[in-house]
Amino acid sequence: MCEMEKQSLLSLFSSNPDKYYKVSLFDEKGFRRQSCRLCGKFFWAINERQSCPEHDNYSFIGDPPTSKRLDFVSTWKELSSFFRKNDHQIIQRYPVVCRWREDLYYTIASIVDFQRVMNGKIVFEIPKNPLVVPQMCLRFNDIENVGLTGRHYTSFCMVGQTCNADAPGGYWKDRCIELDHSLLTDVLGIKSEEITYVEDVWMGAGAFGYSLEYYVRGLELGNAVFTEFEGDENNYRTLDNKIIDMGAGLERLSWITLGTPTSYDATFGPIFKKLVDIIGIDIESKLEFLSRYFKKLSEKYSNYENDPRLLKINIAQELGVSYEDLQRIVLPFETLSIIADHTRTLLFAISDGSLPSNVGGGYNLRIILRRTLALLARVGWKLDLQDVMDLHIEQLKPMYPELNEHKNDIKTIMQIESDRYSSSNERMYSIANSLAASKKKPSVEDLIRMYESDGITPDLLLETGVIDNIPAAFYLKLAELHTTHESNPVPVIETGSDIKPTRLLYYEEESIREFDARILKILKGKYLILDKTAFYPRGGGQEPDFGTIEGIKVTDVIKQNDLVLHKIKGPSKDLEDNKTVHGIVDNVRRRFITKNHSATHILNSAARNTLGSWVWQNSAFKDENYARLDITHHSALTKQEIKQIETTANEVVQRNLPININVFERSNAEEKYTFRIYQGGAVPSNHVRIVNIDGWDVEACGGTHVNKTGEIGLIKILKTERIQDGVVRLEFVSGNNALQYVQAQDSQLLHIAHTLGSSKEKLIESFDKVTTENDQMKRKFRMLINRFSDNMATTVTRQAILSKSGLKIFGTYDDEMGDDYYIALGEKSINIDPSLVYVALVQDQERIKVIVFVGEESRKMVRASRIAKEVSLKLGGTGGGGTDKFAQGGGKDKNKIDECLKNLENLIINIDSSEKNG
Repeated sequence: MCEMEKQSLLSLFSSNPDKYYKVSLFDEKGFRRQSCRLCGKFFWAINERQSCPEHDNYSFIGDPPTSKRLDFVSTWKELSSFFRKNDHQIIQRYPVVCRWREDLYYTIASIVDFQRVMNGKIVFEIPKNPLVVPQMCLRFNDIENVGLTGRHYTSFCMVGQTCNADAPGGYWKDRCIELDHSLLTDVLGIKSEEITYVEDVWMGAGAFGYSLEYYVRGLELGNAVFTEFEGDENNYRTLDNKIIDMGAGLERLSWITLGTPTSYDATFGPIFKKLVDIIGIDIESKLEFLSRYFKKLSEKYSNYENDPRLLKINIAQELGVSYEDLQRIVLPFETLSIIADHTRTLLFAISDGSLPSNVGGGYNLRIILRRTLALLARVGWKLDLQDVMDLHIEQLKPMYPELNEHKNDIKTIMQIESDRYSSSNERMYSIANSLAASKKKPSVEDLIRMYESDGITPDLLLETGVIDNIPAAFYLKLAELHTTHESNPVPVIETGSDIKPTRLLYYEEESIREFDARILKILKGKYLILDKTAFYPRGGGQEPDFGTIEGIKVTDVIKQNDLVLHKIKGPSKDLEDNKTVHGIVDNVRRRFITKNHSATHILNSAARNTLGSWVWQNSAFKDENYARLDITHHSALTKQEIKQIETTANEVVQRNLPININVFERSNAEEKYTFRIYQGGAVPSNHVRIVNIDGWDVEACGGTHVNKTGEIGLIKILKTERIQDGVVRLEFVSGNNALQYVQAQDSQLLHIAHTLGSSKEKLIESFDKVTTENDQMKRKFRMLINRFSDNMATTVTRQAILSKSGLKIFGTYDDEMGDDYYIALGEKSINIDPSLVYVALVQDQERIKVIVFVGEESRKMVRASRIAKEVSLKLGGTGGGGTDKFAQGGGKDKNKIDECLKNLENLIINIDSSEKNG
């Protein structure tokens, strides 16, 4: 909601406060409506106030207004006990990975648990009424403020008090504020005079309502939203069901009871104590100073939020210390807080099935992980992040015992990601040191580009002196690039609004292949809408049925909302509205696709059981003769892993397990089977079709399936590849297609055996013999090449051209000698002259092969992989690959060879320049 919309709605509601904001408790306790002289906001308080609490300092630090002192977990115990006594159901948290909403990667608020998107509108599905949930939420728009402010987090627990006011057990605003006020006064022991309620408004996905935020001594503790309308301020109506959405930060509720210098002390107290002992730093003796510092920070932060360094300089002057002394005291505490917050976020995200990566929601996970590792290096602490996660698991066991189930899987992912970061450290420091020497200050856009291309964090640049402070907008802009899903618009064919929904015969009886139906409408002369159909439309990765209608070929089937459209190929002049037609579904195609779809479910669970709990279906495609399954996984699959997945899948086929299909109310399905059912994405209906492979796999799915796994016959994985960071593709066939593939392989093996003068039984023995003989010939050839290249390497270094940037560059083209010669020559040349950049273009049949070597000195400025990529692109290729030292690529455009060699020096100089500039 933009600020203008919000102010317009706030004015609308505030113009009638008795109707919207006033509750019975205000009269009962003596709360009076007042106006803030600083910002004009309206608020309710018992005592006379000049301004609203948004302008107050955190006066509770060092002086908590509560009668109880409660740590994070103890606060939840008190809250849950209170709401349980007041007839609320306490439910378990939902996953932080928001698989039931296609527009979100992560759960950003407790109310998101109960929001479902149907026909572009938000509907609320509340499983118990009323309820309270301790929902962990993830947000990445304040990364740079974590640790700095004492109160920002990337993950936090929002205590969600949710109620459908119009359903049994429901209540509205009087009761809501009565309960929340009682929680503050009777449970936490805060005096009513300390509490202020501020009028506000909330809007999201077409629904909106007025709200009351409640503050104590400058700290907002909760916000009760009364969602009553849909539309906008100019055109709205009352919702069928009014919803109460009260969200309170558990971290803040604990903080107000303890009055610690920061919220982190209250939230991570037990963890801090153990980490301080492990690291060997002193925080305890600095608590009094930290209290004064964070009090000052809360007063001044809004004036300096874009320049943290200037903020600290100002506070240091007021506290009578130098900026350097302030940093020495504050930096270890900030670092400790960042580590605690970021590891908790990673713990919940990975536990719920999200992987750090360069794409999607995993992008932000990798940002915070690499930021944490960079900070550890900066302060020189030897700390195992998995040990920190173990401390979180232990602390949170009373609230979230499920975290312990995935402990080993989390350790695996963290180790892989930490190793990847460590392996790129040398190159990152080299680039950073070059930037520091140039004394050029990078912009926020430069910083983002450096992180995206080379993984260089601002913390590393801060450590190496490239930047003086981390720009406030850096992490925000980076997070905005990877916060929500991008949806691809599907072309919509206008059908009109007066057509009855299509009756779906393929769900009523899967075996129907012929049927009679009436034409309801013909669109564009080629799309038929029937009153009923047995043709399965494209959806959920399953390709559509083909067949005929009145003898005319059906080439596509599309479902739009409740209507199924049949695309026909051929004349439709004999077809007209209301005519009864005969449809025939291609049975062979349907059976092949059906087997592939059931095989997809089997393979998905086989992959999860083989690889780890982080495996989820990323996407899938099921056609007649081919299928593919994309899964979330951190690395390319090994031969052993592929073999194990395939073996496990075929064991499930052989067990001939029944596949049961039933329709559930969505909330019942989620409660019974958990959110694992959303392998194929969110379901746009409150009725969920559950496909249950008995004892093996349960998914929400609208596709066609066999009755028993044995009907599939065989599953054969054709190939696998890592198609993007964090996603691996399995291409496979099943049934007769799998049998034909195996038979074709058998024929090929027989042909190879005959060519080698052997038999299939002795094929491996014969192949090994031929390979050994071939290897011996290659070794002799390489010995000759090495002897010849020794002399030529010296010539190469003499002929190299010294560029303006100090790089020595050699480039050549040859269509006679093979690439083995030029690889040997390149390696010898850079050993003789470490400042050499060596590029050879070698004719290899229809392709020009690009071979690049970069000497040790030159690698400080350019990478072989980057040069190979750029040269390959010039030759019409798609890029190259390799290491900083050696890389290869290629292209097919022979006409560009001379141009490439002629402009090689400028190309490498430009690469050198771009590497320095990020």
